[in-house]
Amino acid sequence: MKFYLFVLTIFTCLTFNSNATTKRVLFIGNSYTGVNNLPNTFYNLCLSLGDSVVVDVNSPGGYTFNQHSTNATTISKIMQGNWDFVVLQEQSQLPSFHPTQVASDCYPYAKILCDTIKHYNPCAEVLFYMTWGRKNGDAGNCANYPPVCTYAGMQQRLRESYLEMTDSNNASCAPVGAVWNVFRNSFPNVELYSPDESHPSLSGTYLAACTFYSSIFSKASNGASYLGGVIAQDAASIQSTASQVVLDSVENWQQYGGIPAAKFAFTNTLNNFFFTNQSLRYSTTHWDFGDGTSMTNTNNPSHVYSSIGNYIVTLSISNDSCLEDKFIDTVQVTSIPSGFSEVVNEEKFVQVFQNKLTLANLNKWGSLEIYASNGQLVRRITSVQNSLTYTLDFVPGVYIYRLLSESGKLIEQNKFSLQ
Repeated sequence: MKFYLFVLTIFTCLTFNSNATTKRVLFIGNSYTGVNNLPNTFYNLCLSLGDSVVVDVNSPGGYTFNQHSTNATTISKIMQGNWDFVVLQEQSQLPSFHPTQVASDCYPYAKILCDTIKHYNPCAEVLFYMTWGRKNGDAGNCANYPPVCTYAGMQQRLRESYLEMTDSNNASCAPVGAVWNVFRNSFPNVELYSPDESHPSLSGTYLAACTFYSSIFSKASNGASYLGGVIAQDAASIQSTASQVVLDSVENWQQYGGIPAAKFAFTNTLNNFFFTNQSLRYSTTHWDFGDGTSMTNTNNPSHVYSSIGNYIVTLSISNDSCLEDKFIDTVQVTSIPSGFSEVVNEEKFVQVFQNKLTLANLNKWGSLEIYASNGQLVRRITSVQNSLTYTLDFVPGVYIYRLLSESGKLIEQNKFSLQ
């Protein structure tokens, strides 16, 4: 086995998107990380997609988690702190061996590394680097453990071991081996291996970089202009496969860890928009509705827009490990009731006098919503009944009420003042 020593100077990517958040990623591994300079390939891929990263690495050839757990360079880099992600890659064969051997020779040292990472980087996410089986299996260990005699058997054991480490350490996984398996079966004419049938070719390294991109940024790498020395057609296929495997099955790889993934959907009635938070693995939310108003730690807010136009809505989430994510979409307001003072129904159902709001002449409606003049929802009363009176204990100012049917249809809208 060749010995590769690869210590990478830190690269810092220029930020082309002023809203981008720089991700700091430390790679700890061996030649599967060092050959073809995977961290630099990942760095350039991020750069071409407009994302900002800082990367560093320690990848001596053939190194195990056991060796890394006492390696001065590895520990020093971990102790630098402020890493967002620390990637852990075990020696390429060890996790494919018999479960009893893996449990004694691999798992304890994975835990030591994870505990060390969390001690010096409380906000970091550990990201296990699931590697791939050798092209035709591990001939050197076949007699001792038959499952590794074939690529498929070795790949299955690697997958099992890496997901067990991910689970037991409350970490996440970059499923490079799973992407490799899908791509190898779908595009057999693209060579992922170097001539030794173990280490990655340029295509294999590019596949790993695309997998890490989707795992860390929760975005597809499709359309990246940086191709890592791979021909354009193959690079496009790699981008598509990596994005699909990671993002279509994200819970397979991140259910144990805490990488947040922001997403929302919305519906609307005229200028009243109802947002549904579909995010994963988060503890706090912040909504920016694009019209100068915002809302914090409300899961499924609604918002009234006062003018026709397109508004960029941003949902920012974070988790207890300090990791963040954003989801952005545009809402289009095409119609506004003609003034807040308009009564939508000829029969007036809502009366406001002094600080009392009374509902009358109705049976049962879906909800009554009250907004401040800036569009901030201050109260929602659901399943409103006939002839009920509510005390309005708000600060003085101008407010808007909206009476909605059970299906969300606007029945009545009006403006009122509290002194």
